[in-house]
Amino acid sequence: MTPRPADSPSRELLDRIKPLLPDQPSREVRMFGVLALMVDDTMAVAVHKDGSLLVRVDPAEDANLLGNPGATRAEMGTGRSMGAGWIRVDAPALRSDPALVGWIEAATRYLAQR
Repeated sequence: MTPRPADSPSRELLDRIKPLLPDQPSREVRMFGVLALMVDDTMAVAVHKDGSLLVRVDPAEDANLLGNPGATRAEMGTGRSMGAGWIRVDAPALRSDPALVGWIEAATRYLAQR
């Protein structure tokens, strides 16, 4: 497998996310064409090659979070919804640090419940 260039959209996003994660063991895992960040062996987020983000959130917060700019229901293939608690955020919606922080906070709130 060829290493991903350091300046790719996904690597850049990962580098911005890592300092925002809770102070717990974390690791990167490649799965289903994305690079997932696992916190304490549970997926928190996954970064797509285009710099978009798959975020795992509390299903109770799902409808409210889907109202954020760039947020859509995550799909595992065209037309196959991943269901409540799985949101994909477009890369342009993650350009600002406050927006990214908000999504990471939503993911870590869910992790804290598990």
